[in-house]
Amino acid sequence: MTDLPKSRECPATVQLYPAKPADSDYEELENFMIGIIGKKLGMTQIFNEQGQQIPVTVIEAEPNPVLAVTDKAKAGHASIQLGYGTARLRRDSTKGEGKPKGHRATLSSVGHAKKAGLSAPPRILRSVRLDEPGNAKIEVPTYNIGDVVKIDVFAVGDTVKVTGTSKGRGFQGVVKRYGIGGGPNTHGNTKHRRPGSIGPGTDPSRVIKGKKMPGHYGAARHTQTHLRVEKLDMERNLIYIRGSVAGPTGGFVVVHKQA
Repeated sequence: MTDLPKSRECPATVQLYPAKPADSDYEELENFMIGIIGKKLGMTQIFNEQGQQIPVTVIEAEPNPVLAVTDKAKAGHASIQLGYGTARLRRDSTKGEGKPKGHRATLSSVGHAKKAGLSAPPRILRSVRLDEPGNAKIEVPTYNIGDVVKIDVFAVGDTVKVTGTSKGRGFQGVVKRYGIGGGPNTHGNTKHRRPGSIGPGTDPSRVIKGKKMPGHYGAARHTQTHLRVEKLDMERNLIYIRGSVAGPTGGFVVVHKQA
């Protein structure tokens, strides 16, 4: 009787994600929800300590000034209003000169920005919640008008969600809009990319609401959840987030911490 071969020892598993810092390093950050407005620069790849290639989306998030603060005792939730970029201001027109082309900031927005110590209103305004719904033990941080939120509110290994506007693709058919296979491509067939029959028959003798049909595709608000912060570049205000997010290159997004 031949001896059975000895079982091979399993090689050491490769750690997919780098080790997360100690919990004490996150006590001040994981107690509340916070976000920042940024601009999507595109996608690239980085390599972690194990030499693994990681696809990431690069988001440029310049320091966001705080323009308004919502009190939890009054409104039922705690939030702050953040700004990004700089809007164009009106200039005094001389006699006989027409109005300048393009959008200019309104006087009300200019006055709103002056309360935060800004000479010009931001181009983008977004409200970001500081408390997590359903958690009564949460510790809400204190922000004042004129403060600045930077990317240091995040840390490598944090779980975030990114909200952006998807690329607009106009009016599209069901094949591109929903990935429907379409009809046969054989000889004599003329319904290659058409949706086909849409009625459910005699009963109920109508088209059911929500039927997948041709229509406007894209240009909609989309939130991608459970993404991971892979790298932070404090000098250039860059956030490297694992995976893809909605929106074109140069589009504005909001990065939120996700518990």
